[in-house]
Amino acid sequence: MCSNRFSRALQRVLLAGLLLFTAGFGAQAQAMNPSTTVLPTSVVTAQKQVHSLLMNSGAGDAPFIIVDASDQKLYLFERNQLKLNFSVSTSAVGVGSAEGSNRTPLGLHRIAEKFGDGEPIGMIFKARRPTGQLADIQTKPIKGDGDDVTTRIMWLQGLQPGINEGKGVDSHARYIYIHGTPEEGLIGRPESHGCIRMNNTQVIELFNQVPVGTLVDIVK
Repeated sequence: MCSNRFSRALQRVLLAGLLLFTAGFGAQAQAMNPSTTVLPTSVVTAQKQVHSLLMNSGAGDAPFIIVDASDQKLYLFERNQLKLNFSVSTSAVGVGSAEGSNRTPLGLHRIAEKFGDGEPIGMIFKARRPTGQLADIQTKPIKGDGDDVTTRIMWLQGLQPGINEGKGVDSHARYIYIHGTPEEGLIGRPESHGCIRMNNTQVIELFNQVPVGTLVDIVK
């Protein structure tokens, strides 16, 4: 039985036909030794809940993502096994879903759209379109002048009405992405304007492992 936290979201996902995963997608993911990675309790709980959703929908082998805003980590699971984890950067002002808050939203999402396939590392995007300009990627902990989105974009859609979907709290309408950043030296601490920032090489690796429709649960 699904948890109450996700039961309504599951119905919406199934009705919309969002869990259409390609068989074998992500087969190139590098397996990790589970004994080398100790998962926080919040991530273990989220893993069980998301996998339960996928099992009940007949997509138990599908990849899914857990983002932990408390430890600034992103975890990729496939067939309910940890495959990859990356340091990330969530909002500098904490978690929350209110429009205009610049906070990172919690709760269940899906990757609604992907942009940037084939673009070079450091490509700057405006309105999800490549500008033809490459960012000066900083590996030292230095803040840049802007908030450039680089290399790859995975645009998130909230699946929980009133929490991250709908008027005033809608993650998709807030343009919440998983994306590359020129400020790689700040990865691992909360520095974004609400999105989930990643190292540019690593965001390509993640982008190549997950199809549109992949579930993303953001926890703290």
